[in-house]
Amino acid sequence: MDDERILESERHQIEQIRLLEFEELQVEEVDDLHDSSDDDRDVTGADSSSEFTFNTCLASLHTYLGEVEDTHHRLAFLDGGAILTIPLFYLEGVVLFPEATLPLRVIQPNFVAAVERALTQVDAPYTIGVVRVCGDPNSRRIRFATTGTTAEIRQYRRLEDGSLNVVTRGQQRFHLRRRWIDVEGVPCGEVQIIQEDLPARTPRDACGKLGPMNNLQNHRLSRTLPSNTSSHGYGNEDNDSEANSEESFESELSPTERRIHQSAILSIYGNDMMDESTSSDDDKFVSDLDTQPRRPPANDSDSIANWKQSENVALQIGESSTSGRQTHKGDGSNLSCRSFELSKFRRVPRAHWPYWVYRMYDSYSLAQRAAEKWNQIVGTPNMDGFVKKPDLLSFHIASKIPVSESTRQELLEIDGISYRLRLEIELLECFDLVRCKSCKTAIARRSDMLVMSSDGPLGAYVNPHGCVHEIMTLYKANGLALDDRAYTQYSWFPGYAWTVSSCHTCETHMGWLFTTANKKLKPKSFWGIRCSQVVDGICEDKTSSNM
Repeated sequence: MDDERILESERHQIEQIRLLEFEELQVEEVDDLHDSSDDDRDVTGADSSSEFTFNTCLASLHTYLGEVEDTHHRLAFLDGGAILTIPLFYLEGVVLFPEATLPLRVIQPNFVAAVERALTQVDAPYTIGVVRVCGDPNSRRIRFATTGTTAEIRQYRRLEDGSLNVVTRGQQRFHLRRRWIDVEGVPCGEVQIIQEDLPARTPRDACGKLGPMNNLQNHRLSRTLPSNTSSHGYGNEDNDSEANSEESFESELSPTERRIHQSAILSIYGNDMMDESTSSDDDKFVSDLDTQPRRPPANDSDSIANWKQSENVALQIGESSTSGRQTHKGDGSNLSCRSFELSKFRRVPRAHWPYWVYRMYDSYSLAQRAAEKWNQIVGTPNMDGFVKKPDLLSFHIASKIPVSESTRQELLEIDGISYRLRLEIELLECFDLVRCKSCKTAIARRSDMLVMSSDGPLGAYVNPHGCVHEIMTLYKANGLALDDRAYTQYSWFPGYAWTVSSCHTCETHMGWLFTTANKKLKPKSFWGIRCSQVVDGICEDKTSSNM
């Protein structure tokens, strides 16, 4: 039902695009773009107005491909470790992640045959493999990535000339075991599906193997604490905030995980904390508690009665020990009987390491940090809905973060969810400059990002010749030269004309300047920069004469 609603929404949006194209977009001639005033078109691509009227959902639909038929087929996920043979697509400058959309314009006969075979194969129907290729600067040979992604064919259309327009969606990562060209010229590969790890959460992994607690698990402790225990971690603001974070952490645990967590805290740190904050009388009190018998089963009434009697004796011993304590004369504070529950122990680190150490590898904690950092720096699309699904969040951010293709390939090859999220957080914090890959000229900053698609600031698009380009959209860029002519045909962003742009220093094709063909459409202009032609810059590197 969800897929049907999505398809109906897409059809409605396509109808809106057609009306828009016929009624408004052809009102002005393309040549008028070059005759407009400086107010209408800024040479840097920056829009003088902060208003935004473009419907970002249009770009993610890839309407430039025309009408495409839905396959009405949704592939079940393959088991991790499964080995299968599928047709392969080798794409330069493209890194496909699970859940990401990849449009294809299939022209070459061997790749047309690959799609046709994918539509009819039995083992993995409607499935192709996507592998990134790049040129080796030293040997000038083509290098094939060993990690790729399966893509499910969601929509396709056969054109009169025999070519195909295809829309695919990333499914699962795989290791490329071997590749070959069969007798029909179809590129094939034997791939092994990668078994994705489960999100790591502490203390299940950190404390699960610790010894069980004997006595302090199911009832309160009543004992005396000196009122000046703040020197041992009670009563300062930092520890209060840590306690709050611990309480928030425990609130998300299952009953079993919470019991393990509390048991680990008490069994490891209970006695140590008491030794630091109390006198030798306290040690005797804790020792007395440790000798109490464990509560018997609920169906043993006689044993329960004996257990309660022994418990009352132990509590009386504890009260007598506290009544004999003296008042400290040095600081004027009195010893008072203070009752505290298990929550008091949250102020000490759990298990063998401090709380922050485990948070460094807790997938859910990292997912929260990554989502907050993304929403702060990029904003769209909002990632809050994926916080409880760290594996999906790591792939969503990796497929949309505006960094170079080599960095994104590195993200794809990382097997651990926590490690992928940690690198993404680092990239979001440190990525600052966009540089030309050939001459290292800085052409934009991270703050120049502009989200023109509901998929985010980075997306894959295909041109009429079948070349797929992953581009990041920016509202401003520097050091780029423009071609003389703008085109409206086959525009990836409905309502905008595109002009080829190159690096002014090395003349490398960097991307396109998109300018509006409709005065009512805003922003009036923006840039689309090819990810395959940029290298990442970090915050420490601020040297640029062009910025």
